Amino acid sequence: MGRTLSDKNQPEREKQTEDNNSTECSEPGAMDLKFTSSRKYISISVPSKSQAMSPHIKSVDDVVVLGMNLSKFSKPTQFFICVSGVFMFYLIYGYLQELIFSVEGFKPFGWYLTLVQFGFYSIFGLIELQLIQDKRRRIPGKTYMIIAFLTVGTMGLSNTSLGYLNYPTQVIFKCCKLIPVMIGGVFIQGKRYNIVDVSAALCMSLGLIWFTLADSTVAPNFNLTGVVLISLALCADAVIGNVQEKAMKLHNGSNSEMVLYSYSIGFVYILFGLTCTSGLSPAVTFCSKHPVQTYGYAFLFSLTGYFGISFVLALIKIFGALLAVTVTTGRKAMTIVLSFLFFAKPFTLQYVWSGLLVVLGIFLNVYSKNMDKFKLPSLLGLWKKSVEERKSRTLSQTV
Repeated sequence: MGRTLSDKNQPEREKQTEDNNSTECSEPGAMDLKFTSSRKYISISVPSKSQAMSPHIKSVDDVVVLGMNLSKFSKPTQFFICVSGVFMFYLIYGYLQELIFSVEGFKPFGWYLTLVQFGFYSIFGLIELQLIQDKRRRIPGKTYMIIAFLTVGTMGLSNTSLGYLNYPTQVIFKCCKLIPVMIGGVFIQGKRYNIVDVSAALCMSLGLIWFTLADSTVAPNFNLTGVVLISLALCADAVIGNVQEKAMKLHNGSNSEMVLYSYSIGFVYILFGLTCTSGLSPAVTFCSKHPVQTYGYAFLFSLTGYFGISFVLALIKIFGALLAVTVTTGRKAMTIVLSFLFFAKPFTLQYVWSGLLVVLGIFLNVYSKNMDKFKLPSLLGLWKKSVEERKSRTLSQTV
């Protein structure tokens, strides 16, 4: 009788034991193995995303440009929006830049224009940062000091070179930024490029040399100093693209944060340099005599440039530095055409051939990034196809 009662209570004790085990396994982070006569159960509790991921990683896919979240769109739509923004704002930017330097007596004040431009960029970046919920600075200050130095180099030297070169020559140099970008990508990020990218770089180099030679023969104000300045700006511009891409992807920094800190620190660099070289007072005196043509144009110039750089940074963050350079290079090619249309300057057909060679380099670069989508027939493939057609034609004639 007692044994029968014990046998009846045994299933109840086993059920209670299983309930206790399942309760223990339901605790967060616990893992337990439960054996029965027929099955083995494994219960694993995984922490939620908010617990496992840091705040920096949680929003890694969010790319916000001028208050618009591009992450909600597909990749082709993101590319179209970024390219449209780059072309629209930077074409106006280029026109205003040449318009400012067409003011008589302004050419020696390229560094002061850069100072004003950096000041406006800092204000615009601060305003945009206030519209974002997360206002934390994510990229280290030392990195921003390096980026600011490179930004001062690329924009300051670029603006100053216009005092010595024609605007189209300056732009064609900028079109060939792909070459130092590739070199910087190899040494800074350890990237490797295929033969098509190398061919694109060679085409751009030859086109650049040819364009410069043409400018030296027809331009009355050609100066080798301008070539040196724009070449140094080109190298700084190439490095900055790779540094920005690496910093934004590593720390998930926003575009407005990048613009605010890099340009505000750069503003201090330029202000210190102009003060030490006594270049600040003459520039302020000249601009005060022509406020609309200098500060007025500079404001619009900086506003369109700020909008343009926001879309460029989005391109870098989403698609990488090389594709961003390709897009901006295409924009610069169009800027050259508009420059000849709106501003009177010497012209020769050698500009056209050298420009087409640069465009060929741009096409090769774009093709190398989309080789899976459209494949050009190889010479070996065309030869084999022609041999097969000849054999089939001979066979049909024999039959």
